[in-house]
Amino acid sequence: MRDPYDILGVSRSASEAEIKSAFRKLAKKWHPDQNKDAKAASRFAEINSAYELLGDAEKRGQFDRGEIDAEGKPRFSGFGAGGGRRYEGFEGFDFDPAAAARGRGGAWRSGPGAGGGGGAEDIFSQLFGDAFRQAGRGPNPFQQAGQAGARSGAAGRGAGKGADINASLSVTLEDIAAGAKKRILLPNDREVEVNLPKGVSDGQTIRLRGLGGENPIGEPGDVLLRIDIIPHEKFTVEGDNLRHRLPVPLEDAILGATLRVPTLTGAVEMKIPPMSSSGRTFRMRGKGLPGKKQTGDLLVTLEIRLPDEADEALTEFARRRRAAKAA
Repeated sequence: MRDPYDILGVSRSASEAEIKSAFRKLAKKWHPDQNKDAKAASRFAEINSAYELLGDAEKRGQFDRGEIDAEGKPRFSGFGAGGGRRYEGFEGFDFDPAAAARGRGGAWRSGPGAGGGGGAEDIFSQLFGDAFRQAGRGPNPFQQAGQAGARSGAAGRGAGKGADINASLSVTLEDIAAGAKKRILLPNDREVEVNLPKGVSDGQTIRLRGLGGENPIGEPGDVLLRIDIIPHEKFTVEGDNLRHRLPVPLEDAILGATLRVPTLTGAVEMKIPPMSSSGRTFRMRGKGLPGKKQTGDLLVTLEIRLPDEADEALTEFARRRRAAKAA
């Protein structure tokens, strides 16, 4: 690997803060999720390896003194007696003979007693949010780039997520009954088509995944879409059922009749028997709103209407009925 100071573009006298700042800028620029350049992954791995060395005060000191090379491998002429895994002057590091034999970086890895802190994992926690929480984005950038010096704690972690956006959509009962597709312009100026799900209710929030705030180095946020049902002049909503109050002429209530009843998909006929009282409710199955399991019903309540003008025959009939009850 090249000189880590050259990779980060800092001088050998750079402070810890200067090294960290340089790393943050370069990592953000070359992160594979943001930069689609074919060389981005390897460049990103190189930057991370450089910071793994220079961001750790102990490793940086060993490099400056010539005790380890740019890949973190110790500079020594032999393994010495004993062939053990730990060596004098490298307490806190574990030696991987297989990696050394392959000539790859990472032969010396930080062990449980290794000193230092503020490594690349900590920086990425600040850069990409939520400490590399699982985001289901596939292989980790470190693994894709084959980076030798990445800490095992960074494996399987992804970039952060963009901000969620709140929006609202006003719909009619007819829209819901038809399972309509509604186009909406979101606050972030994106126009999308929304499928109204079965069983949607007034005030319900639908999550539109990936349509929220953008994140150049991670997955976008979601849109939290609140559904507002516009009040209807003929129907009131009771869960998946609808209720309608049907005006009925007096003569139809007395004699019985076939009446036209409005529904969300057009008027239908309904028979009422003779002597149907005001307030009586009839159930028309499947004429309500589509629910998650089945379609609701339409509940039709009769409201008997008297004539707008006086009717002598009706008045005389009412007098005789009253007299009969009083006798």
